[in-house]
Amino acid sequence: MKRLAFDGPSEQATAAQLAKGKRTVRQRIDLLLDPGSFQEVEPLRRHRAAGFGLEDRRPYTDGVVTGWGTVEGRTVFVYAHDFRIFGGALGEAHAQKIHKIMDMAVAAGAPLVSLNDGAGARIQEGVTALAGYGGIFRRNSRASGVIPQISVMLGPCAGGAAYSPALTDFVFMVRDTAQMFITGPDVVRAVTGEEIDHNGLGGADVHAGTSGVCHFAFDDEETCLEQVRQLIAILPANNREAPPRSDCDDPAGRRCDALADLVPVHGNLPYDMRRVIEEIVDYGEHIEVHESWAGNVICTLAGLGGHIVGIVANQPLSMAGVLDIKASEKAARFVRFCDAFNIPIVTLVDVPGFLPGVGQEHDGIIRHGAKLLYAYCNATVPRISLVLRKAYGGAYIVMDSRSIGADLGFAWPTNEIAVMGAEGAANVIFRREIAAADDPDETRARLVKEYKAKLMHPYYAAERGLVDDVIDPADTRAVLIRSVEMLQSKHADLPARKHGNSPQ
Repeated sequence: MKRLAFDGPSEQATAAQLAKGKRTVRQRIDLLLDPGSFQEVEPLRRHRAAGFGLEDRRPYTDGVVTGWGTVEGRTVFVYAHDFRIFGGALGEAHAQKIHKIMDMAVAAGAPLVSLNDGAGARIQEGVTALAGYGGIFRRNSRASGVIPQISVMLGPCAGGAAYSPALTDFVFMVRDTAQMFITGPDVVRAVTGEEIDHNGLGGADVHAGTSGVCHFAFDDEETCLEQVRQLIAILPANNREAPPRSDCDDPAGRRCDALADLVPVHGNLPYDMRRVIEEIVDYGEHIEVHESWAGNVICTLAGLGGHIVGIVANQPLSMAGVLDIKASEKAARFVRFCDAFNIPIVTLVDVPGFLPGVGQEHDGIIRHGAKLLYAYCNATVPRISLVLRKAYGGAYIVMDSRSIGADLGFAWPTNEIAVMGAEGAANVIFRREIAAADDPDETRARLVKEYKAKLMHPYYAAERGLVDDVIDPADTRAVLIRSVEMLQSKHADLPARKHGNSPQ
């Protein structure tokens, strides 16, 4: 009888995979999951397509390995493309295996990880392959905010296939071996005349630092998958659970005396907000999201007294910490993620305003900035804000002020909360008086000082209930931990509606 199948990929295909510095599909799964925990689903599945030689080539798994296992003892579902079989291309049977494991993940209420290394749709199967992608996209969308979804890019991902990772919560990429793009370099060259290689068009560093598609980029698969494990370990399994609580030996009442030296009193001097975060959080450790994109705002996950929190913070070291289009989008999506998965949000504020400029206005800073405002206003998780130094104008409101629903607002004694800086305010309010003065510079200086004394002293906002307390910087960690613990039982409901209509 004619043999119509072989058990798996050839030795030549395996050698070619390893020669590229890439692991095989099962080696990758072993790196991701706890040893011996993987239970495969449908390992004997094969396609039923005919034509173009497919009937003579029906390998088991059909180019994708699916199943579940554990990470730190907690259940995780996974599907992983096998580039050695049909280049990891998606056909009908391949897609049905992925659909099944996605449905199982949602039903079980456990995270889903995809290990992507595929050549896109299986052209020989025609439109059925495209329908397979549609089923994946629909499931990605339905699972959004229900279970954590993580995409790990370990090889090429082109065309419509790239939309599945874009729909997930986090995208990891490995440098040099992973690329994502809708149209490849050849199409770009033919249509626009632009010359660019695969990594220059859609490599890890491009998507981590320029497009914002990638949240984490690493040099090798081992480091990448270890970081995926670390992220999964601190996330809740689904939207009905709280994040895992860990025992913490870092004292909750530990004083943070170094903060007084880390943050300059003068509002125009830069400093590294990451060092502030490291001083406050448990053991100085945190997992920063989108580290290389929109650096003027920091979004990171960390522990406070064993509680996992999401931290949004202005970064004075980059563009003075202003909010612009990219920073607003980055922070907005992070806030929505934290809210979806019951992660308290701590906002560290030191913002001079929104970035002015014709380009920002024409590119839609109003609607993009509104995305962050919308995300905070709809968040029902515990929300705590702290003004370290300054908070001016609309950016102060947007950075989770009390007026948009923060549960608790604190400030350091050096804080300035105002419509704008004193110099700008004086120039507007006292424009005529300054212009008519014999010595405009002296008059301006006097009026600026007067404005600061009346409206911008540290306790002005506290006197009006806009912040709950002015705290010693050294007590920041203790105050935040007490606040997070008090708010653990918070319950808030949004008005009944099908869904909101977020800014575009």
